[in-house]
Amino acid sequence: MTSSQNVTLPTIAFLGAGSMARAILAGLLKPGVTVTGGIRVTNRTAVKAAELADTEGVTAYATEVDKDANLKAIDGAQIVIIAVKPYMVADLLAEIGSSLAPGTLILSVAAGVTIDTFESLLPETVHVIRTMPNTPAVVGMAVTGISAGTRSSDADLELTRALFATVGDVLVVPESKLDALSTISGSGPAYVFYLIEQLTETAISKGFTPEEAAVMVNGTFLGASALLAVSDKSPSELRRQVTSPAGTTERAVWELEKGGLKELFDAATDAALARAKELAAS
Repeated sequence: MTSSQNVTLPTIAFLGAGSMARAILAGLLKPGVTVTGGIRVTNRTAVKAAELADTEGVTAYATEVDKDANLKAIDGAQIVIIAVKPYMVADLLAEIGSSLAPGTLILSVAAGVTIDTFESLLPETVHVIRTMPNTPAVVGMAVTGISAGTRSSDADLELTRALFATVGDVLVVPESKLDALSTISGSGPAYVFYLIEQLTETAISKGFTPEEAAVMVNGTFLGASALLAVSDKSPSELRRQVTSPAGTTERAVWELEKGGLKELFDAATDAALARAKELAAS
């Protein structure tokens, strides 16, 4: 896991403060992370803005009560994180584009919206990097893919890496791989939670209470992940250690293989990738 100790970042503005933005924000508020000039956040509603009102180092604005909220947030910000829904990106960039200072670094977390789209809607003096974090950012265990734009510099990339290292691991990949990355690490937490749901239901069907099932299943996933994290063995090697020849686990794994689990993951991630392309084209 990447360390975020003693990181200093310039003034940051979040435009949009949904679950992903707030997960990233949580990392920036950790001890050892300094944001000179503070963090500005815009929300659509005053209720959501009020949730951040008492957060030290954060200034929150609501667009429903202040039509200039986004412009106030970006004033003096060297990093602007675009965290609105993909369909809202074009209108937002049209609103703020002419007010962005030369050299401003735009970081996008909007799924499916390409660097080319961003760069075509922003002044040539503005730099763009596209990112794809995942929700474990809220506990500092994210995996974030980042892709450089045609105008961004190595320094921009390192700044972006440092920012997202506050919430976990960072992979630098070409944009051509970013949507595929999103189908693995971006959507991956949902796959894990879904597997936990299903195994929990299986435990309940075998006579365990929901509470007992949760202890078994949640604890097993957590323990197995922790073991993988500290082990020098691959997942396959660790699985084989549990799988005695002709034993019960081997029989269970055979049923999973017979059921085509790999093919299901292929189909699921292919569907997610197709949807990402649809979003990019819309």
